[in-house]
Order: sequence, then C-alpha cells, then structure tokens
Amino acid sequence: MKNILSIICFTVFTACTAQTLSLETIAQCSFNDQTCPPVTYVKDINNSLNKYVGTWKGTLNGKIYEFNFIKKENVGETRKWDRLIGRLKITNANGLVEFDSFNKTDIELQKDFRGFNFQKDLKAYLMSFFGGRLGCIDYGYTYLRIKPETPNLMSINFHPDNDIVTQDCSNFKTTLPDNQIIHLTKQ
Repeated sequence: MKNILSIICFTVFTACTAQTLSLETIAQCSFNDQTCPPVTYVKDINNSLNKYVGTWKGTLNGKIYEFNFIKKENVGETRKWDRLIGRLKITNANGLVEFDSFNKTDIELQKDFRGFNFQKDLKAYLMSFFGGRLGCIDYGYTYLRIKPETPNLMSINFHPDNDIVTQDCSNFKTTLPDNQIIHLTKQ
C-alpha cells in the first residue's frame, strides 16, 4: 500500500511540474533569468516548422546551394524538442561538389546541422551549423527566414560562432558564406 501511494504521489507531482510548451512560448522565455516555467517537452504545437521542411535551392557567387530540412519530433535527452535538422550540398560553377551532407544519418546531422528555436520576434528560425574544419571557425549559427507573403522563398544567413582559430587556416573560407544572404526557392 505504501508503494502504491508513493507511485501515485510521484506521478501527480511529475504531472504538475512537467509541462509541454510551444516553440513560440519558449522563444519568449529567458533561461538565464529563469522566467521560463519547468518544461519537459518543447513541441511544435502550431506546426510552425512545417513551412521550412523540404528541399530548397539557391545560388550565390557562382555556387549552387541545396538544403533539405526535415522535422524531428520529441528528440533530446533531458528536455525533448521538436526541431529541424538539415542537409546541405554545395556545387561550384564547374559542377564539382564542394560539400555534401545528404548521405549523413539523422543522428549525425543532429550534431552537424540542427535547429534550436525561433528568435524572440518569431521571424527567424535559428540552427547551428558545423562545416568541415572546426578549428578554422567553420561553425556557427544560421538564420532561416520565410516571409508570410512569399512562402516558397527563404533566405539563410550564416554567422561564425567566434574568431579563435586553432590551426593553420590560410586561404580558408567557411563552408557557408560568412554573413551573406543566400536566397532559396522551394523545390
């Protein structure tokens, strides 16, 4: 009887303290000053990620950029999230593939190109990106934007995380162009 009562109390306590919140609600929170309620699952309740899902193509500086985004639900260890993961293929003007993550597994991509959440104004979705040479600042954040009036057009912008290099980076350029907007069309 004591064990059954303990299980019931634990279940009720867990249900009262653990919450499922939307991506939009969490985007308004600040984890630093603890204004967010306890949450165990950050869910895409409003299907806000769906507009990003699919294959997108665009060109910049003579290169073709092809992105593919899929939505993964309920991923994570302590706090579950719905998020995007991305694949990227870059082909230069001569038709040579310079970068291709289309053959990576979803688990690998969750480390290389994964979503975090929307910015506070809900106009951009933030993803982390790790390219080929991490010691040469080939990692940082991408911002995906789709305007409501043009749902088949997206812009993506990459910003390296920091400026500390740990290896010889002569003649190095980031995999995604640094702080340049790539305009993409949904395929």
